[in-house]
Amino acid sequence: MTTSKLGDYLRSRRAQVTPPDVGLPQDGRRRVPGLRREEVALLARISVDYYLRLEQGRERRPSTQVLDALSDALLMDDDGRLHLYRVAGMTPLPRHEGSTERADPQLLALAELWDRTPALLLGRAYDVLAVNTLGRAVFPHLQPGANVLLTMFLDPSVRSFHADWEKAAANAVAGFRFLEGARPNDPRIHEVLHTVSENSREFADLWQRRDARGKSDAAKVLLHPDVGELTLRMQTFDVRSAPGQQLIVYHAEEGTGTADALRLLGSLAATTRPGHQDDSPGRAT
Repeated sequence: MTTSKLGDYLRSRRAQVTPPDVGLPQDGRRRVPGLRREEVALLARISVDYYLRLEQGRERRPSTQVLDALSDALLMDDDGRLHLYRVAGMTPLPRHEGSTERADPQLLALAELWDRTPALLLGRAYDVLAVNTLGRAVFPHLQPGANVLLTMFLDPSVRSFHADWEKAAANAVAGFRFLEGARPNDPRIHEVLHTVSENSREFADLWQRRDARGKSDAAKVLLHPDVGELTLRMQTFDVRSAPGQQLIVYHAEEGTGTADALRLLGSLAATTRPGHQDDSPGRAT
């Protein structure tokens, strides 16, 4: 019998799913653990012969529709589905396009501990989902509910915020192209793309260049209205619990003017954020 990584994976997953798990009756004459091949084929709405060829390695290039049907039939989570695609030599399109995005409260609590590190949580279309306290102070135009791309091109004040707006704008467009390639059918991405295309000729020109690259380690020079020039390095982390979301973290080298400015902004932000109590004389607590 021929074999393949795809077939081995399907057999192992089939053995771990019981009939009651998928709403099928459990009979007493079952000779194999888990589901029978016929049951998997029924659940995935494919022929038994085709499924048998997949398990035996005689069929190695199933369609994305078949892979998604099998991942649903075998109750795979997102990681299991991703592995199924990988052993089939394919890359899956993201699930849950168009669903409402939310920030993980535990991730937000962690980011709030970084009193010297501005952090932003971005959604799959560059929507700002959350910002820690220092991030709110460093990026006054990127509060929750804003969109990085729309703000970059449609908010005139942002041009003076970046020491090199043209470079920052080109990077934002290339990053958005990268996101759009990963989720070509996402309605929110289409909505943002339509809005900025209709209202910014500069964006339209950059979009036609078709540059595509994700956010990576990079230096940004910002001209903050309160503390002047800030030189920050940026690191980007994918959020495993919410595919498509990115945590953007900025930091400054110790001993620099930027590090001192961040401490000042952090102190000011801590005294003005909701819930802060000022115990100085003459003020109610």
